[in-house]
Amino acid sequence: MTDIAVNSLANARPPRSQWLDFWEQFRTHRGALFGMTFFLFVLLIVFVGPYLWTLDGQYIDIRARNQGPSLAHPFGTDQLGRDTLSRLMAGGQVSLAVGITAMALSLLLGTLIGVMAGYFKRLDGLLMRLTDLFLALPLLPLLLVIIMLFRDTLRTAFGPETGIFILMVFVIGITSWMQTARIVRGDVLAIKEREFVLASRSIGTPSRRMITRHILPNVLSPIMVSATLGIANAIITESALSFLGLGFPSDFPTWGRLLFDSTDYLQQYPERVLWPGLAISLTVLSVNYVGDGLRDALDPRIRGR
Repeated sequence: MTDIAVNSLANARPPRSQWLDFWEQFRTHRGALFGMTFFLFVLLIVFVGPYLWTLDGQYIDIRARNQGPSLAHPFGTDQLGRDTLSRLMAGGQVSLAVGITAMALSLLLGTLIGVMAGYFKRLDGLLMRLTDLFLALPLLPLLLVIIMLFRDTLRTAFGPETGIFILMVFVIGITSWMQTARIVRGDVLAIKEREFVLASRSIGTPSRRMITRHILPNVLSPIMVSATLGIANAIITESALSFLGLGFPSDFPTWGRLLFDSTDYLQQYPERVLWPGLAISLTVLSVNYVGDGLRDALDPRIRGR
């Protein structure tokens, strides 16, 4: 071996990490960086804040009712003297828990149906017509009917809070998987015709192993983007249902429930509507920005521009 070959091998750079390439592309999207920072800040405030701000959001102090912002109550109090900041943090825990859990359910259903429809040709027509059926349903009336039918049953079986939580997660999850299924199906149809899949099929790789080893890793990009957008949609849906009075009990705060309770005092105390409205809007906006950044960073056609 010549000296030139030895020197070239010695100076050869190690292969770049795909995660490093992903991060370098992601951080070029300023909106995504801001969204990720703000969403992490919201998670920190919602889940760690109650350990620092120990005032109970359910404690009723009639003498302190309808107060404005002060050192004792930075966001003021409601009509029963309960601290608004504590209730916002407690409501954020519920709203984010519903959003993340419902997103996981819809992502599981959408990915399963999308992969099955794209990989197995005999299931494609049936599963896609089922998807079209769910897309054609009017979602808000459907949500209202399901909640009215099963709310009392689940409350009796699991309690008022747990029963409504299960119902909200189930209702939001089974009505928001269709977009993920269609996107995943389209990617699977393209990937299963690639050379490495055809080569793996030619040596007798079973379908289950083909899907788990070759198909699913190559459709993670749309799945991750759908996950971020699913959280935002679930938070908005839960807030809308709570705002309509069909969500959690009145003494169990969520951002939507706080917004609903504040509408009666909109003219006298407009800041009560402002705080939960800002929490919902900014959280959803930050999650959408993160989804845009993930889409750009995971797309090899955009990466490296």
